[in-house]
Amino acid sequence: MASLQDSVAVLNGVGPKMLEDLASVGIETILDLLTYFPFRFDDIKEREITEIFDGEKVVLKGLVVSDAVVNYYGPKKSRLAFRLMQDGVVINVTFFNQPYLAQKIILGENLAVFGKWDAKKRALTGMKIFGQAVTADFQPVYHVVKSLSQARLIKIIHQAFADYSSYITETLPADLIKKYQLLDRATALYAMHFPKDATQGHESRRRVVFEEFFYFQLKMLSLKQKEQQKNVGSTLHFDNQKLKQFIETLPFELTTAQKKVTNEICRDLLQPIHMQRLLQGDVGSGKTIVALLAMYAAITAGAQTALMVPTEILAQQHFETFQKLLKETPIKVGLLTSSTKTAEKREILAQLANGEMNLVIGTHALIQETVQFKNLGFVVTDEQHRFGVNQRKTLREKGHFPEVLFMTATPIPRTLAITAFGEMDVSIIDELPKGRQKILTKWVRPPQFDQVMEFMAPKIKAGDQAYLVSPLIGESETLDLENAQALFVETQANFPDLKVGLLHGQMTSAEKNEIMGQFKENNIQILVTTTVVEVGVDVPNATFMIIMDADRFGLSQLHQLRGRVGRGSKASLCVLVADPKGENGKERMKIMTETTDGFVLAQKDLEMRGPGEFFGQKQSGLPQFQVGDLARDEDILQLAQQEAKQLLANERSAEILQRPPFKEALAQQVFSSYFD
Repeated sequence: MASLQDSVAVLNGVGPKMLEDLASVGIETILDLLTYFPFRFDDIKEREITEIFDGEKVVLKGLVVSDAVVNYYGPKKSRLAFRLMQDGVVINVTFFNQPYLAQKIILGENLAVFGKWDAKKRALTGMKIFGQAVTADFQPVYHVVKSLSQARLIKIIHQAFADYSSYITETLPADLIKKYQLLDRATALYAMHFPKDATQGHESRRRVVFEEFFYFQLKMLSLKQKEQQKNVGSTLHFDNQKLKQFIETLPFELTTAQKKVTNEICRDLLQPIHMQRLLQGDVGSGKTIVALLAMYAAITAGAQTALMVPTEILAQQHFETFQKLLKETPIKVGLLTSSTKTAEKREILAQLANGEMNLVIGTHALIQETVQFKNLGFVVTDEQHRFGVNQRKTLREKGHFPEVLFMTATPIPRTLAITAFGEMDVSIIDELPKGRQKILTKWVRPPQFDQVMEFMAPKIKAGDQAYLVSPLIGESETLDLENAQALFVETQANFPDLKVGLLHGQMTSAEKNEIMGQFKENNIQILVTTTVVEVGVDVPNATFMIIMDADRFGLSQLHQLRGRVGRGSKASLCVLVADPKGENGKERMKIMTETTDGFVLAQKDLEMRGPGEFFGQKQSGLPQFQVGDLARDEDILQLAQQEAKQLLANERSAEILQRPPFKEALAQQVFSSYFD
């Protein structure tokens, strides 16, 4: 019996070579073919010359008034030229490297040609010939390989719908189709390829996006529900009185937001369900203190705790902070990185294994086989997207289903939080500590750089400090950008009476720690650096952040860099030095000067760069939806999640989960990234 799982080999004209071509773009079954959607549509309605604009892609129809002439000017290079006349206006038409089209161009006959219009030359650079008439308003355009033409692909898609449309069954519950006035599945799939008009094209996409998001959310929520039933967490009955007493010893007052999220985390510790919580907070909002309070609470319940961070600089900083804040408590804190000396490391490993050490801070060194805990009950991963899936998993497995807190200073838009983190509980610190002033941000062109340095100099000499950030370490043969090494030499020459330091990723850990230590002590007044200072480094006396070639960075990374200043009570300035050529770069500079709200910037960054590049590198486990766009389709995603929650709560969910139409492996892949 025929089904949508039949091989595309059953279609007429699909021989071994075409089968191979289709497989190379992921098409093996009829369902693959029907859901291999075009990435754009060309408007192929016939147009009049008087209504088109320069550079527009259009279809012009006219009378052929000259023979086609083909000229060859190199190996496999040719130019085909002829003339059309529309309403008395003669149009020059040129096709490149398609000499075989000459046979379709017949003097005295009407011809419709699709191409790019050059208003000044009154000429059309042809892309396709439609013959004497165009029968549709839109033409789908697909991603294809060189040996698979658009025309051949469209032909077999038409054939697949003709032969298999009766086998396309509905997958969404009828009440949802009615509630949201969605197209039925068969109509939606066909209209995704061949819409009658723009309205039907929009409606078909809305249906397919809802379906894709709905099944993804349903699968994610189902998996988490099963996981919570299977992995019942151990309730951590912490000593609330001791926690309150510790909070009173802090040399600062917690913000309202810090108190709120600390309460949320502590409530999780008391639940018999395995905790998976994401703590989001803008740069400088005080996430680390919240993590310390949560770890302190877990320790009063008898658990060991671990904090894993991406860099040694950050680990050292947290270690020093925790030591100061915990010095009047019996809690023993350890630091474990690749730079930890052998004897010290041996002692730390022994104390973790016998339970004598309550809290350890470290980098990837924490996940080495030699690191064993007696009773690891609470794990915090800072800037969690900087670690791979297996690294996070390895740390968790050093305990028996420990409670897990992920932290990020990269504000994540709601759509990414819903998708990448499933139904993970999210806490947000949306308030800066008291006394912090907003950072003023200015955008200047490179010729104004000297003026910026002149303005900064007297303030540095009076005791302030500055970061000078470059996108490159050394000179590049391919990129005309400032580099840190040259900038360091230049800055030393311009400020001979100031101490200038250099920091970059090719230095050893010891060298980096030495430089950062000197900067924190104000023995270095200007630190020329790459983005190694992007995350977490805290120097309250630094009031200037100057970013060279700032248009080379995304909004989220610029915001992270800007967050290295403004850590104290002094007013701070961030200067973006850039001369962007494209509109996208100019828009990023403009947005940075208009807001310091990390969540606003994160949403803009998502819209401008897309989810795949949001974190500066591909987020582990972040799905690539077939049609849905996490920036464009936020409303649909939220509705889909809402409906999936409601459906999962009733008895119909089990049956519906057996019929997901798209690649449900997406949900399993993302889920396992965080909940395996």
